[in-house]
Amino acid sequence: MKISEKIDLFLNKYIKGDRYLWAFISLLAIFSFLPVYSASTNLVTTYGGTNTVFSYLLKHAIFLLVGFCILFFTQFIDYKYFYRMSIISMPIIFILLIFTMSQRKELDGVNASRWLHIPIINISFQTSSIAGLALFIYCARYLAKKNKKQINFINSFLPLLFPIFFIIGLIFPANGSTAVIVFISVLILLFIGGYPLTSVIGVLLMGVLFAGIYIYSVIKWGYKKPINRVYTWKSRIEQFLDHESEESYQMKQSKTAIVLGNKFGRGPGKSVLKAFLPQSSSDFIYAIIIEEYGSVGGVILLFIYILILMRIMIIATKVQNYFCSLLVLAVGFPIVNQALINMGIAVGLFPVTGQTLPLISAGGTSMWVTFFSFGIILNVSRLIYNKNSNRTTKMIICHDP
Repeated sequence: MKISEKIDLFLNKYIKGDRYLWAFISLLAIFSFLPVYSASTNLVTTYGGTNTVFSYLLKHAIFLLVGFCILFFTQFIDYKYFYRMSIISMPIIFILLIFTMSQRKELDGVNASRWLHIPIINISFQTSSIAGLALFIYCARYLAKKNKKQINFINSFLPLLFPIFFIIGLIFPANGSTAVIVFISVLILLFIGGYPLTSVIGVLLMGVLFAGIYIYSVIKWGYKKPINRVYTWKSRIEQFLDHESEESYQMKQSKTAIVLGNKFGRGPGKSVLKAFLPQSSSDFIYAIIIEEYGSVGGVILLFIYILILMRIMIIATKVQNYFCSLLVLAVGFPIVNQALINMGIAVGLFPVTGQTLPLISAGGTSMWVTFFSFGIILNVSRLIYNKNSNRTTKMIICHDP
């Protein structure tokens, strides 16, 4: 048997689902080594110690390896388990978020209650990322279950809206940007899932009202300490809206990196700003990519995320089951939204929020949640086309759970 035939046999046996999506995921993961390796200089300079650039690169490689393991095994899980587990996951998420919020941890004087630390195995993870994914799947389940039934703001408040506001409300105080992105993603999902437009608008206004009450209460009666992230949000928004004011240090360095990149960049590993730009390996890694690979490289990277969005939409429209379609959109749209927001922040279109670039930025929880989300999408996509002995494809209908 030829090597090419062995590879093809291996791929057919173990790599399931949409091959294009597999290719885009692998391409981004492999490419991530270059900017992470380059930007890790900032981590070595900031934290020092015995850590080197190669140690951070090795850590990134381990995160990616674990992520691909999550991706690989998730593609074999029956989609019906996601339908059933969405109910069980909600009370677990409630408990995790409440416990995380009750820690009241500070890191350098800033609220760090978004992280939950497990002392025995010495691992920390961001509960908001897991909570957002669980909420998306839960909303997809509810909308699919109520398909072709009359739903409105009143009869859906307890089973749908209450969990939405409760989870987002627990995320908001410590991680406002993530809460806003989750809320916007939920609104898009509700609209796509057939939730009445007037009710969607009502949910939006209700969310704005609750957020406004919380922000006003903190500013009016809260303690004026950095732990209250409201003051951080207020400062960032004011700097973003006031074009005559001094821009934040991060935005200055980010825009400088983009200007230095010009059209074709300074070359791999030749970034000058990587040692001066905070969070250059995570939140602002897109600026480093443009500095090293130019605006051409930045546009190509943007185009890959657009292609991923197109594959998500194709998969969602081809699978002939309402829950499967909503599930793909529910876990896929937030990934692309996060990527576009991260890029928009780097070029100055949005205020600084601290969102990572999916599959590119160094990190743990967010990366693993992204791989798990892609695993769900691949899980559904493998139900669409089944290669027969003649190497043609045929449609497989995804039955209701």
